[in-house]
Amino acid sequence: MSFGRPPSINVGFKTSPPDRGSFPLDHDGECKEQMMQYMACLRKNSSESTPCRVMSKQYLDCRMTKGLMERDEWRNLGLANLDGDSAEPTHTST
Repeated sequence: MSFGRPPSINVGFKTSPPDRGSFPLDHDGECKEQMMQYMACLRKNSSESTPCRVMSKQYLDCRMTKGLMERDEWRNLGLANLDGDSAEPTHTST
């Protein structure tokens, strides 16, 4: 035992992947247009997300297409079968 160093330091420290829901920031603004439309919708609707679900789906589709988040099924994201939605996933990955 070494006195003077925090007990949490371990010589065999191993990294782990981020938790589900963690994803890279969009530093290059690849999906900025979709994000701005979604944020404008939220402001217009007093932060109520229900009227903005189609825009949310478009934003997440952009992020998945650009590799900014792992592709997932819409039902897992709570965005399956939206009324008035014609946006289908750009591509599917197995």
